[in-house]
This record gives sequence, structure tokens and C-alpha cells, in this order.
Amino acid sequence: MFLLFGFGTKQRHLGPGDSRACPRCHNTTRWARMRQYRQFTLFFVPVARWKRQELEVCGICGTSVVV
Repeated sequence: MFLLFGFGTKQRHLGPGDSRACPRCHNTTRWARMRQYRQFTLFFVPVARWKRQELEVCGICGTSVVV
């Protein structure tokens, strides 16, 4: 019997976020709003998702902040 499964972290782009100063690179830019979650797949079909959280990501250096 052949069983194909996987674990992974996925991110989904939700749109533009707020304009703010980045705590890491100190640039003021528009951040992107993302949804991040962990998932288990069976035969490439998502079966379970957990640890859902919304983030905003800096467009310059990639630093993320939980919203």
C-alpha cells in the first residue's frame, strides 16, 4: 500500500496592511497582511490545520509581527 502524506507551514496573502516603521530595518513602508497556519495533508489534500495566526510582514526585510 502506498501512502503519501506531509506536514508543513503555509502562508496566504490577504492584502495590504498598515504603513508603519519596521523595528528591524527602521524603514517606513506598507506592510503585507498574511495568514499563517500549519497543516497535515494526505494525498495532497489538506486534512487538518492548526496554529492559525495573522501576521503583517515588512516589504523590505521580511520581518513579521503578529496582529
